[in-house]
Amino acid sequence: MINVRVKLAGLFLICSLHSFAQENLPVPVNIQTLYEKGTRTNDGKPGNSYWQNTADYNIRANFNPATLLLTGTETINYINNSPDTLYQVVFKLYQNLYKKGAQRMVDIQPQDIGEGILVDKVSVTNSPVLTYSIDGTNMTVTIPPLLPKQNMVFNIGFHYTLNKGSHIRTGQIEENAAFVAYFFPRIAVYDDLDGWNKNQYLGTQEFYNDFCNFKAAITVPTDFVVWATGDLKNCNEVLSGKYCSLIQQAETTDGITTIIDTTDLLTGNITTGNAANTWQFEANNVTDFVFATSNHYLWKSSSVVVDSASKRRTRVDAAFNPKHSDYYEVVSYNRETVKAMSHTFPKWPFPYSHETVFDGLDQMEYPMMVNDNPVESRFDAITLTDHEVFHTMFPFYMGINETKYGWMDEGWATMGEWLISPMIDTSIVDSYGIKSYETSAGEEKDLPITTLTTQLNGNSMFINSYVKPALGYLYLRDYLGHELFTKALHYYIQQWNGKHPMPYDFFNCMNTGSGKNLNWFFKKWFFNNGYPDLAIDKVKRRGKTYEVTIKAKGSKPVPVDLIINLDDNTTIKEHRSIAVWENGNTNTIISFRTNKSVLRMELGSTYIPDINKHDNRWEQK
Repeated sequence: MINVRVKLAGLFLICSLHSFAQENLPVPVNIQTLYEKGTRTNDGKPGNSYWQNTADYNIRANFNPATLLLTGTETINYINNSPDTLYQVVFKLYQNLYKKGAQRMVDIQPQDIGEGILVDKVSVTNSPVLTYSIDGTNMTVTIPPLLPKQNMVFNIGFHYTLNKGSHIRTGQIEENAAFVAYFFPRIAVYDDLDGWNKNQYLGTQEFYNDFCNFKAAITVPTDFVVWATGDLKNCNEVLSGKYCSLIQQAETTDGITTIIDTTDLLTGNITTGNAANTWQFEANNVTDFVFATSNHYLWKSSSVVVDSASKRRTRVDAAFNPKHSDYYEVVSYNRETVKAMSHTFPKWPFPYSHETVFDGLDQMEYPMMVNDNPVESRFDAITLTDHEVFHTMFPFYMGINETKYGWMDEGWATMGEWLISPMIDTSIVDSYGIKSYETSAGEEKDLPITTLTTQLNGNSMFINSYVKPALGYLYLRDYLGHELFTKALHYYIQQWNGKHPMPYDFFNCMNTGSGKNLNWFFKKWFFNNGYPDLAIDKVKRRGKTYEVTIKAKGSKPVPVDLIINLDDNTTIKEHRSIAVWENGNTNTIISFRTNKSVLRMELGSTYIPDINKHDNRWEQK
């Protein structure tokens, strides 16, 4: 029997592994063992013993848009890079979210509740499968021993009926249009921290997948176009010649190319004249494969140079229903987002060959694909597009476990949205989520950011996944300066792209990459309870000099923005980063000189939440 008191105390032990990167941060005992095993290091790099498993998927799927029936087969060559001998393999059957009796935390319309994914066969090449069992969205297969550094080939047949309503990240959009995701049984992640990822998919928390290679052959009826993860390998077999030429044109030009317009839809003959066409795609070193299809969508395309050194380009697409007016500009928003990501923030060349925004019924990201609903305003179209496209870096390029650590990807996408939206339209002031955090900060439901996402729901999940981490990243950028912050972020990306970083890998990389011990901020913003609350405490005047004492009434360190209104209708703006709170002080003084009379002063700005603004204003009496 484990000594409970010892174990609980261990959860908050200070890691004694001799690196400033771990100093003062509470490290749970299960994570401490990773440093002892050498799979992770205190400077943020993967350890010499780091490993991760992978697989090669060869998928064949036949999708009937009229009946929504999808039938498929797959061959999976699974490679065990772990030091462990595996006696079972866990598969994810995400579509069992719609299965009768399934555990879920989202509402499903009765007509969409059915049988989930039906597994028609499971076999292992050259050896029979001993047993397999299905529990919710997990399928556990007992196998002959799979030794370290060995591989095993699985052959699976499956079918299911795509949901017609209850569109949760996947499903029919309207008649003859569908976004098909999570449609094939896939092997769960087996990692150095948790072993098999057995968290059930409940419709709320998102996903965690290994980096794999995919070959997919998607068969649909004639006239249906398919967009998907990966590169189309047989364009001339599925599209009439001119459309392949237009795609090639889009891949080499900054301008917008209309690949399919309304005239094409009326004329027909877009696809080759077979009763059905099989579209072949390939994608290497990605975490998932999805596809979308329609026989009545427009297609606009362009491309942008994402790597100045190599001149490599990424093609950007928008596929949409012509009745949705907001979508006519989405290809431009997609293009500007990819450009900004490559050259401004995070200033990392966009890693994939294309990025398609598809007119769907959700707001969800996938490798090289986005499923976005139509919206009413240009503001919403821009902010939604850049948020979802930004996810390309986090979680896909970085392999984040969204199921447990939603803040490690949604926080970055929220920050990206805040920064990139005004680059596309300078009139945009994007305060997404700030008010929601401000009104709930410090309450019982306001838990530390590092609370596992599996333990959250509702508004607690939202503010912890999106708003609070985005503010934390934004404050670090302000504190370090753009250049040093980018250097530290690039160190993190360099170490963990194509791998599976956990929170401490991020914290350690930012410390190492910046050359600064940022744990004082990480601990207060990411680990501790508390709330943001600043106040103007005192104002002193000595001749032309004013001294304003700002009091931190809350324990969450936030920047200081002080707006000073003068009697000639001009203003002075004083800004201080979170550096003013680095030494644990609760007061800081802002001094300024002016020949004018000060009428009033006020604390605050868009990205500085404050739970009590009544003490943020001072007026001359």
